[in-house]
Amino acid sequence: MTGRWLPSDTVEEHVSTTNTPTTDPLRLIAAPFTAFHPDGTLDLDAVPDQARLLRGNGVAGAFVCGTTGECGSLTVDERRQVAERWAEAAAAAHTHGDAVTGSAAPASSRRPEPLQIIVHVGHSCLEDARRLAAHAADLGVAGIASVGPYYHRPAGIDELVDWCARVAAAAPDLPFFYYHIPSLTGVDLPMDAFLVAAARRIPTFAGIKFTHHGLGELARCREAAAETPDPPELLFGRDEMLLPALSLGVRAAVGSTYNFAAPLYLALARSLHDGDLEAARQAQATARRMIEVAGRYGGQPALKAVAGMVGRDLGPCRPPLRTLDAEQRARLGADLEANGFFTALFNAAQALTAER
Repeated sequence: MTGRWLPSDTVEEHVSTTNTPTTDPLRLIAAPFTAFHPDGTLDLDAVPDQARLLRGNGVAGAFVCGTTGECGSLTVDERRQVAERWAEAAAAAHTHGDAVTGSAAPASSRRPEPLQIIVHVGHSCLEDARRLAAHAADLGVAGIASVGPYYHRPAGIDELVDWCARVAAAAPDLPFFYYHIPSLTGVDLPMDAFLVAAARRIPTFAGIKFTHHGLGELARCREAAAETPDPPELLFGRDEMLLPALSLGVRAAVGSTYNFAAPLYLALARSLHDGDLEAARQAQATARRMIEVAGRYGGQPALKAVAGMVGRDLGPCRPPLRTLDAEQRARLGADLEANGFFTALFNAAQALTAER
C-alpha cells in the first residue's frame, strides 16, 4: 500500500495509531480524494485503505465529497455511494484494532476515537442538496457541510442563510457547516456577518469551513464567533497558510494535503504550541513548497498523485481535470524529493511517534 517515494520504513509505520491527544493544539480533518478506476468509474474499495491511513497519521476526521473529492464531477447517486463507504470505513477503522495494519491492538492500548465524517452535500440544486443531507443523516455521520448555490448565486446574507437553513433542515440532528470557497463558487459575502445571522437562524449551525486567503476576515469571524452563546467553529481550509491561521486562534483545519502529510502539520502545530516559532515556520515552509511544486504540475491532480506516492494509488481525475501521466508523476516525485519534502514528512512522523 505504500509508495515508492518514502524510505522503506514508511510514514504509516512510524505514526502512532492512537488518537491525537485531546491536548494537541490542532484537529486535522482531511478532504479525501475520490478514487477512480482507470475507466473513470468509482473505486470504492480504496476507501478503507484511505481511512486507515488517516487514522494512523493522527487525522481526526474526513470531509467527504468536497472539492478535493471532485464533488462537482460526481452524480448524486455516486456521492451517496462514496458517503456510505466512508461511513462504513470509519466504523471499521475504529473497530478492528490497529488503524494501519489491521492487527489486533493490545488490550492495554487506548483505542483511537472514531474517524469523524463530515459529508459535503452542497449542490447548485437545493432539492439535490437536501436529498444528500437527508441521506447523510441516515448514515449517522458526524456532520454535513454545504457550499452556497454557485450558479444562481445569493444576492446577500439573508438569501444565503435562507438557502443554508433549508439544506440544514433536511438533517435536523446533524451539525451544519457552511463551506466558504469563493474562488470556486463565486459566492463572496462577508463571513463574519453570515456567521452571526446563521447562528441566529439555523438551529444546527456549527461553523464555517473557511477556504479563503483573507486572514483579516478570518479574524473578524473569530471575534464574531466569540460573541455568540455557543461559538461556531472555524475550520481553516488553506493548508499553505495554516501557521498564520493558528496564530489567530484557529484550532481545526480541513485540507487536501492532510491526506498524506498530516504528521508535518501536526508537528507544525506542536512547535507553535511549545513556543518554537522557527520550527513551526520551517514546517510551514516545507508544506508551502510542496504545494507550490504540485501547482506547477496542475494542482489538484498533482496532489492526488502525491497521495498515491505515500499511500494507495487513487487513480485518475475526471475531466476537465487532467491526470498526470507516468513521466509527469516521476518528475513530480523527483522534484518533491529534491525539495526535501519526503524526508521532512518522514522525520515529522518519527518525531510524533516518539512523542506519543
